[in-house]
Amino acid sequence: MMTDMLHLDRRRAESFGDDPHRYDRARPTYPAAVVDDLLAGGARRVLDVGCGTGRAARLFADRGADVLGVEPDPRMAAVARSHGIAVEDGVFEGWDPAGRTFDLVVSAQAWHWVDPVAGPAKAASVLTPGGPIGLFWNLAVLPPDLKAAMDAVYRRLAPGLDRYSAVLGNAGPDRYEAAADALSASGSFDHVAVRRYGHHRPYTTDAWCDHLLTHSDHAGLDPGRRRVLLAAIGDQIDRAGGRFVVRYDTWLVTGNESSAGGTSRTTSASRGRNSR
Repeated sequence: MMTDMLHLDRRRAESFGDDPHRYDRARPTYPAAVVDDLLAGGARRVLDVGCGTGRAARLFADRGADVLGVEPDPRMAAVARSHGIAVEDGVFEGWDPAGRTFDLVVSAQAWHWVDPVAGPAKAASVLTPGGPIGLFWNLAVLPPDLKAAMDAVYRRLAPGLDRYSAVLGNAGPDRYEAAADALSASGSFDHVAVRRYGHHRPYTTDAWCDHLLTHSDHAGLDPGRRRVLLAAIGDQIDRAGGRFVVRYDTWLVTGNESSAGGTSRTTSASRGRNSR
């Protein structure tokens, strides 16, 4: 399913809570520089849209920010609350802010589940004038030889599953480009830009298979087919030594609330070229 329609698949969007503790332990974190840059303007009140188990929210709370999460899945929200994050249940587009405003709106690995028209409008409505939004995703870059071996497994056992998979590095720019385009098109944000930050995470065979099961495309497979696929993927990793390192590119889309309704946009040639 293309990114601009993904938010309509509510079964997938709300499937992550089937095993929220696996999600919490297996998903990669985000670079400190992302948090530093988003808080550089002095934001104290932060709204985390689709906060999940609070992995990103905790990074902002650790810097002293007052973070409120909005999360549609009560099972995920319960884990976030267990980490000390305040969470209100609900889908962001229908959530009632009750007159509250925020200095910063963020969404980590979740904005593609938000309506691309209603989402930016809602975010702008709860931001202080000129306040920033920060939408970010981790996209994996696997070692080339191992990636080729895994691709062969997917072609044989689950053709098409990996086509838009961020965990396998095949999502390309679809998610962050779509988010940037939607912010610009909304007329509610100025200075829309994209930046890239790099970080690395080591995996064992078991850790990678655990991670795969936190992604809705893999978790939604028929159990028998999923077992066969994970066994074959695990076999390829074992053949490569049982350990490998993934480079993650964290793509951050930013903009500032525009009370005047105007927009400006960095050119495609300059967006996404600033590495951290």
